[in-house]
Amino acid sequence: MTWDLFNLIGIAAFAISGAIVAMEEKYDIFGIYVLGLVTAFGGGIIRNALIGLPISTLWKQELFIYTALIAITLICLLPKIRISYWQKWLNFFDAIGLSAFSIQGALYAAEIQLPLVAVIIASVMTGIGGGVIRDVLAGRKPLVFQREIYALWSILIGIVIGLKWLTHSWELYALFVVIVGLRQLSAFYNWCLPGRLLEENRFKSSVSSK
Repeated sequence: MTWDLFNLIGIAAFAISGAIVAMEEKYDIFGIYVLGLVTAFGGGIIRNALIGLPISTLWKQELFIYTALIAITLICLLPKIRISYWQKWLNFFDAIGLSAFSIQGALYAAEIQLPLVAVIIASVMTGIGGGVIRDVLAGRKPLVFQREIYALWSILIGIVIGLKWLTHSWELYALFVVIVGLRQLSAFYNWCLPGRLLEENRFKSSVSSK
């Protein structure tokens, strides 16, 4: 297996994710394709803009673009009963995409010798950027900012690669498998990051007093 294969799987998974969200929000066929493509490629575009890579490299990835279009078309053609089946597997493919894209983003930044913080940001933006844009366009609160332990795995990848703890190909493949497993466990057991909430009554009274 190669990173290109991981890329294809991740792009297909994220494209399907965007398409399913669009259908849940009752978008038309144009909206379904737009949301699917944005989810698949949004993170990579943000990463390129942040670390100085040409955004136009997207147009050189014809195979990946066609893969996303085919995945969206297939999910549109499936009967509604089959869409619910895809939703059950979505977390698994999403975990694959998150892991592969985060590793690639970190490697891109590390190869051009950017500092550790830039490697971490590149990892995070590649892994979660498309999903955040998808949720915003769909009028939803991004889950990554609420309860999901999602970006944490991208941060971990960025740290490991930025500090050059793993350099051999087999070590990167092992990291890929570990992150996929951790993402699956966090989704299954509902692992959550701590949050801080305002007391609703006190907040309302302070606002009304103003």
